Amino acid sequence: MGLLRYHPIESGMKWEKSPLTDLRSFDWVSGTAEWDILGEPPRILTVQFHGEIIVRMLDEFPLSTETNPEDWEGLEKNRFAYWVEGDAFHENQSSIWLQVHTPTTHYRFLTGNGCLDVIASNPPTFAINPA
Repeated sequence: MGLLRYHPIESGMKWEKSPLTDLRSFDWVSGTAEWDILGEPPRILTVQFHGEIIVRMLDEFPLSTETNPEDWEGLEKNRFAYWVEGDAFHENQSSIWLQVHTPTTHYRFLTGNGCLDVIASNPPTFAINPA
């Protein structure tokens, strides 16, 4: 595997405590993920995908076993939302699914506790809500 490029996405929040944040929920029917935003007042960041998606949730540790962290480019401190290129998760999906839903983009959401990967043909929308 070659270089893995992370391209930041603006989520509307600065994640000063992103390593302490965790995925709150994921609704498979609506394609909606929620993260707790620590602080005063506590809030929830909602990320919604529109259309067909492929999703995986995993502990962040396996990412370093899939690719060499030295080949990662573009990660930023206090950032959790990215679109990614060059990752095996996207490249190993069904070629038929990828052709039907083209163009597709691989989105990755990283916290200190986990990772949510989403492959989608439409960009997500972000909303900040009270907890």
